[in-house]
Amino acid sequence: MNIQNADFAASAVKPEQYPKDGRMEFAFAGRSNVGKSSLINKILNRKSLARVSGTPGKTITINFYNVDDTIYLVDLPGYGYAQRSKAETEKWGEMMESYLANRKELVQTILLVDSRHKPTKDDMQMAEWIRHYHERLIVVATKVDKLKKSEIEPNFELIWETLEMGEDDILVPFSTKDDEGKITVWDMIEMMMAGEMYGDEE
Repeated sequence: MNIQNADFAASAVKPEQYPKDGRMEFAFAGRSNVGKSSLINKILNRKSLARVSGTPGKTITINFYNVDDTIYLVDLPGYGYAQRSKAETEKWGEMMESYLANRKELVQTILLVDSRHKPTKDDMQMAEWIRHYHERLIVVATKVDKLKKSEIEPNFELIWETLEMGEDDILVPFSTKDDEGKITVWDMIEMMMAGEMYGDEE
C-alpha cells in the first residue's frame, strides 16, 4: 500500500467513542512493551505517530489510526503489566472483550509476541480470544533482530507449539530495526481488505 496520509483519529475506553464511519479495522494486541506502537509506526512509515513509551502499561486506551481515510489500524492496550491494580485489570478485560466481541468493523486482531521468550499465559489467553472471534490466528513475533541466528528457528517453533497454531494460522517475523515483516504485514492487511484471505466465506 502506498500510504499518503496517516493520522491519529480517536482514543477510546468505551464503544460510544469509537469511530463511526464504518471503515475496516485491523487491531494489534499484545503484552505491554511488546512493540505494538513501534510496529504501527514502522508499517506506516512514521517515526512517532503511535506513541512509543519505555514504560510498560502506558497505553490504557484503544487508539485508532486513520490510514488514507480507508482503514483504521487499532492499537489495543497492553496486558500483563504487573503493577496494574486488580480493578484496572478487570476494566482492561471488559474493554477488550467488548471491542473484540461487538465491533463489526473489526476484520482481524493480530497478536504480537516477543520472539525472545516463550509466550505467556496472557498471550495464550489472547490467542484463544482471537481464535474465538476470527477465522485464524495471525501472530507477529517482534524484536527478531535481538535473536542470534541459531535462536530463530527454535524460538519460532516454541511460539508455534505454545500457542497451538494450526495450518491456517500465520506466524510473521518482525523487526523495527530493518524492514523484516513490514511488507508481509501490509500484504496480509491488503488481502483481508480485498476478502482474499477469507475467500471461502459465503
